[in-house]
Amino acid sequence: MTDTLRPVEQALPDAAPTASGSPQKLKRSIGIVGGTLLTLSCVTPASTLFVVVPDLFSSLGTATALTIAIGSLLCIAVAFCYSELGTLIPSAGGEYAMVSTMAGRLAGWLVFVLSLLVVMIVPPVIAMGTADYLAPIVHLNPSMAGAGVMLLATLAGLLDLRANAWITGVFLVLEVIAAAVVALLGFTHSQRGVGSLTSMQVAGSGGHTDTVTAMLVVSGLAIALFITQGFSTAVYLSEELENPRRNVARTVLATLAISTVIILVPVVAITMGASDLSTLTGGDISSMVTAWSNSAVGTFVSLCVALAIINAGIVMVIQNSRVLFASARDKAWPEPVNQSLSRLGRFGSPWVATLLVGVPGALLCFVNLDTLYGVTGVSVTAMYLLVAVAALLARRGQHRHTPAWRMPLWPAMPVLLIAVLAYILSQQEATYLLWTGGITAVATLYWAFYLRPRRETRWLVSIPEDVQA
Repeated sequence: MTDTLRPVEQALPDAAPTASGSPQKLKRSIGIVGGTLLTLSCVTPASTLFVVVPDLFSSLGTATALTIAIGSLLCIAVAFCYSELGTLIPSAGGEYAMVSTMAGRLAGWLVFVLSLLVVMIVPPVIAMGTADYLAPIVHLNPSMAGAGVMLLATLAGLLDLRANAWITGVFLVLEVIAAAVVALLGFTHSQRGVGSLTSMQVAGSGGHTDTVTAMLVVSGLAIALFITQGFSTAVYLSEELENPRRNVARTVLATLAISTVIILVPVVAITMGASDLSTLTGGDISSMVTAWSNSAVGTFVSLCVALAIINAGIVMVIQNSRVLFASARDKAWPEPVNQSLSRLGRFGSPWVATLLVGVPGALLCFVNLDTLYGVTGVSVTAMYLLVAVAALLARRGQHRHTPAWRMPLWPAMPVLLIAVLAYILSQQEATYLLWTGGITAVATLYWAFYLRPRRETRWLVSIPEDVQA
């Protein structure tokens, strides 16, 4: 079942050729600073704080910070798996290239489907928050505003990657400033002590106070994992990072550490600074900022968040187009589709794949948000589980001696991660499990009736030949 890596030139004899007749490859154009800026922007700490975290406040109340902290600790183990696998297999295919190589082609295909769900759903989820934070200057329909952000991000995604690193870097500074302002205001207006972070309370109906159970925290971990999920972007960009054997691991781990601080510190401040439990459970961070300061500061923070959301859209479209590009280069589709998705534009970006990510993303802005959240949480958790399985298999055979970054505490780390993630999955709502399971079942049928019978010419996972040891 397990497929060995093939050099690009050998694996893809009929791939879209360059002028010299060799297949299209992404160029190595960014170092660790540019990669970290792009990866942090994909985590998009401020937009996650302002768009996703309020949903956790509404269900977990004062336990939100604790849940995010637990999720971040789990993500350390996940980041170790990504770092080791990403330096073994530095491909724009990301998770599916890693899992295909270590756990077999079917497992890799299922990870590709799960990652495709994530990369298609997350950008519109974030983009729909734009309208709320542009409200101080203009009132927009959330779905229309989200669709506009997705289309703008698509246009930016067609540009050179180095240019996008600087654009997103400037936006990233603004969103970090917004998060810092929220943290400062929350701490300076504290209404409760540090003990409130473990008080496990949420405002219920009729003004009553409800207790947050351990099972609710476990259920919330799927979204908590999603909150810092963007650190995996470093793996998607590994084919364009200089010296990937070294820089992939550095970028993954540094991004996780920085993003956790940027998100968790303001969440702690908000929990301590909210005027009462009902306000905290309501999760209206903009209103809290205005109450702590004045309307001018509230407007400034809101506009910074709106820019952060646009920033996130740009980076996510960049990342996600690379997934489609790599799947076409690895022959996942009928040949006319492969030829189209593997085309590179004048700036070196996969322009057809970029359009196919951005335009459907704009349409998803008109789908129910709760469904998008639920399916994303299940997909991220299942994808991490399969990556952990691949990490458990990463030191067998020829890969045992391949130069790569190696995680500490192997194999205990991936084994523990597999057990925890399987339990988290078991606690998710049946509806979201059925949606994700149904899509995965259809993908399995595609594998069984199209890819598997054509195993010599389809789904040929590859990495570039110019990887530096």
